[in-house]
Amino acid sequence: MAEQRTIVITGATDGLGKGLAAELAPTGARLILHGRNQEKGEALLEELRAKATGELEWRLADFASLDDVRYLADSLLDEQRIDALVNNAGIGTAGPREESEDGYELTFQVDYLAPFLLTRRLLPLLRTSSPSRIVNVSSAGQSPIDFDDVMLERDYSGFQAYCQAKLGLVMLTFDLAEELEGSGVTANCLHPGTYMPTNMVRAAGVDPVTPLEDGVAATMRLIVSPEVDGVNGHYFNGTAEDAPNPQAEDPEARRRLREISEELTGVSTTA
Repeated sequence: MAEQRTIVITGATDGLGKGLAAELAPTGARLILHGRNQEKGEALLEELRAKATGELEWRLADFASLDDVRYLADSLLDEQRIDALVNNAGIGTAGPREESEDGYELTFQVDYLAPFLLTRRLLPLLRTSSPSRIVNVSSAGQSPIDFDDVMLERDYSGFQAYCQAKLGLVMLTFDLAEELEGSGVTANCLHPGTYMPTNMVRAAGVDPVTPLEDGVAATMRLIVSPEVDGVNGHYFNGTAEDAPNPQAEDPEARRRLREISEELTGVSTTA
């Protein structure tokens, strides 16, 4: 009898994350669902129980606090295995510049630094669980990182904050893929869809374009489909392989981002 799969989804109470949870609930997988709102988390579990054929777990953590991310990682390291880690939590482009509890530009922390820290902390368990998958939900909206003003203190725009963080997630994916090659752990990222009907898109005052179901299907493919067994280090636009912003392919830019990320999170990327 096959061992029950354990799948972790961050940002699972709304939008794409909630859609993925609903799609995975009837598959028998053990789902560990994360969010930053306890009431929404409890409501999500209640909603999913009717269709779930595996275990459902809720984990509370606010990615505006790196300590919360560390506590989340520690709780997940108590699991026997993680077959798929889906880094989906994020915030959008609306609103003025804000700083996290750690003093970093908020979007950079929530959309990039938090998944960097969480994934790095979970790598030992992902390795022992192989074959396992890391799926990073990025965006086609990508802007080169200005390494002289990563926190956008001089020239802030919500669009730049979001797009540089999402490019950072692609760069993290490529780093992980190189590091994990041959380990049985794969790392891929995708743009699930353009302006799907989510709270993030509504907050930005943008009309939806891609149906949520399309984004769910594209992401589900990377989480569970045998079609991508062994596929590693790719960026997809929906289900089609695509080229990210050129900075993602620049080894020097990735090195600089890696060093900044290590400094800001206290996590070393070298074994």
